[in-house]
Amino acid sequence: MTVSDSPYGAMELAVAKDTGPYICGLDAAMDVVGGKWKALILWALDDGGTLRFGRLRRQVPGVSEKMLIQQLRELEADGIVHREVYREVPPRVEYSLTEMGQGLNAALAPLGAWANEHMEQILSAKQRDVA
Repeated sequence: MTVSDSPYGAMELAVAKDTGPYICGLDAAMDVVGGKWKALILWALDDGGTLRFGRLRRQVPGVSEKMLIQQLRELEADGIVHREVYREVPPRVEYSLTEMGQGLNAALAPLGAWANEHMEQILSAKQRDVA
């Protein structure tokens, strides 16, 4: 079923997306990695392995503490990131990719390669839009 075929219209499908249904697999994937920071968080965890919050924040330049917490919670809820809390004083929290998160990162690698290959054209097009 497409959005235009839905008897409820686009708004109802978008609202129902939190619990399903998705139009296709790409729709579900974009729901998981959508936004500016999630793919960068995935890359940082893939590159750095298990990271504490402060180190992860340094690995994702420009992200605010509030946004990083929000994005990590969403990724954890989607089963992409594992959060391990150690009952110590002071408390220690570490983040790592789940098996599903590692698979998602592998799926995103060709997209990153494509962007690296076309970076100049992408930047040029963005500069034309600004001018």
